[in-house]
Amino acid sequence: MTHRECFLKVMAGEPTSWVPNYELGCWGQTVERWLKEGMPQGRSRIGNMDMFEGEDLLHLDRRQFARIYPGMIPGFEPKILEENERYIIMRHSNGIVTKALKEGTIRGTRMSMDAYLSFPVTDRKSWNNIKKHYDPAAPVRYPFWWDELVRMWKTRDYPVCLLGNGTFGLYSQLRSWVGTEGISYMFYDNPSLVEEMLEFLTGYFIKLVDKALKEVQFDYFNFFEDCAGKGGPLFGPDLFNKFFKKYYVRIIEFLRKAGIKFFWVDSDGDPEVLIPLWMEVGITCFWPLEQASNMDPLRLRKKFGKSLILCGGIDKREIAKDKKSIEKELTKKIPPLVKQGGYIPHIDHAIPPDISYDNFMYYMEIKRKLIGEI
Repeated sequence: MTHRECFLKVMAGEPTSWVPNYELGCWGQTVERWLKEGMPQGRSRIGNMDMFEGEDLLHLDRRQFARIYPGMIPGFEPKILEENERYIIMRHSNGIVTKALKEGTIRGTRMSMDAYLSFPVTDRKSWNNIKKHYDPAAPVRYPFWWDELVRMWKTRDYPVCLLGNGTFGLYSQLRSWVGTEGISYMFYDNPSLVEEMLEFLTGYFIKLVDKALKEVQFDYFNFFEDCAGKGGPLFGPDLFNKFFKKYYVRIIEFLRKAGIKFFWVDSDGDPEVLIPLWMEVGITCFWPLEQASNMDPLRLRKKFGKSLILCGGIDKREIAKDKKSIEKELTKKIPPLVKQGGYIPHIDHAIPPDISYDNFMYYMEIKRKLIGEI
């Protein structure tokens, strides 16, 4: 059974003799710690986005992403607005202005989230200006080597996802344009503009990926939403049904006609109240199951059954402790869920720097045994 065949069986909820070995990447601080603790230098892609697509040192399985660019073209000119020895205020290419602490920044990873100061869309006038940057026919949206990727993917034995990880969602794009606070008010103060943005976004997406769908048979598509905190989602079922439902349906039906069968939602936090609604519109997989928000894969499997495929759910806090804690966390979750089918275990987000190199390598050894790879 090839990796692609195994992946498709897992996504269909079928039991398999082994499951793919995936992880989500590392903080820059984690990479620096591991290098000091003995990780071979120059032999690993750990810390790069390539870790999503396989990694030899950790025996991570291969998958690839069609990295079509859905963002602004042209973007804003990045500009430093204010800087001192402690922080930097900057306008980024997406038009968002942030304030970021400099201390502790390693390999582009900060120890705390940036403060978001302003966003490019505040009203219909600014929206009309921004949407001019979203021409789906701009040739630079597709990689220069696209034709070679198409040729290579025709005979692949691994899964390929349409678009890159974390690049497209409905709520997440509204939030990127307007901001969390801004879109929360706009749902009520200017619902017609929200509707207009979602209508535009959906049409833009369909035109953007049409060429790719005609040339490649993709295995799945991921909606990056990141729409919840520990206390629940940033919008509730009423707003989901009012604004988002029909656009999920339109996109998923379009992708299904092109042969894609599996649809993921990526969100941290606890959006559990939205999961039945996502399933209703066609979502088949939810991840990464943040454990600090009680997104326990064992509980979710009992609640939703194998109609919802699960990925993630391994508590990074337990992996940071000791070998006994690592073994307990993995043996509690992996064997029963893998036996049922429809589950790919991995740490519930990027790997933080409180996890030592030895702990992580031990985690990988135990995990690989439990998922049938060794």
